[in-house]
Amino acid sequence: MEVTTHSNADAKKPSFLLWKRRFFVVYRRIIALVLSFVVWYTRINAKPVKKGRYLLVKSKFPLLIILTGLILVGIGLWQFIDVKTQTHVSLKEAKELIADQPAKAPKKRDKSSPPPEMGETVGLLAIPKIKAELAIVEGTDPDDLEKGVGHYKGAYYPGDRGQIVLSGHRDTVFRKLGELEIGDALKMEMPYGSYTYEIINTKIVKSDDTSIITLQHEKEELILTTCYPFSYLGNAPKRYIIYAKLKNS
Repeated sequence: MEVTTHSNADAKKPSFLLWKRRFFVVYRRIIALVLSFVVWYTRINAKPVKKGRYLLVKSKFPLLIILTGLILVGIGLWQFIDVKTQTHVSLKEAKELIADQPAKAPKKRDKSSPPPEMGETVGLLAIPKIKAELAIVEGTDPDDLEKGVGHYKGAYYPGDRGQIVLSGHRDTVFRKLGELEIGDALKMEMPYGSYTYEIINTKIVKSDDTSIITLQHEKEELILTTCYPFSYLGNAPKRYIIYAKLKNS
């Protein structure tokens, strides 16, 4: 899980989304259990086999493992397709949102307008180096991050002269984040203007280190965060952080 916030909005989430979150927690635990069971079975398989019912059960056990594996793969495939569908819908919304963007220099955000709802599409993040266009949604809860890049609740927006924090999954929207280097560009497209940032630093911290999120309001900076290592299975122990400054500021 990436940077996560908790608010009263959780209580308003549809019961289906809460059920789906709990389901995949159980799903990951089942995978770990099945793998452990396979290792155990492999060990006892080397022992002499008794005759009778035990031999019959043992002969059918590999088939049970195969069937369980197929079910788990099917569930994983469904999850992959579900995330892909949600990110596609959010990206389409983001492009429609910035279609009437002003052609001149960026304007400041209208702070009198109501804040976006959790899960609402608010803009688009373009990363030219890896040819990525990602929808930016409000919130960093698991359900929000299935739609695209999450904007940390309470962080600032482009033009506010403060810290902007965006978070994403390392195995979906941010799977190529490790390819970025110092000097590469990050572009945030908002309904009120376009803002380009330049990467100035990267950092790896522990998963429970929240010191990077200062929400300072002195200078404009963009922070990208995702789990690390990128190829780690399960809940990664660290976070990969990218710091970027506003170009020509």
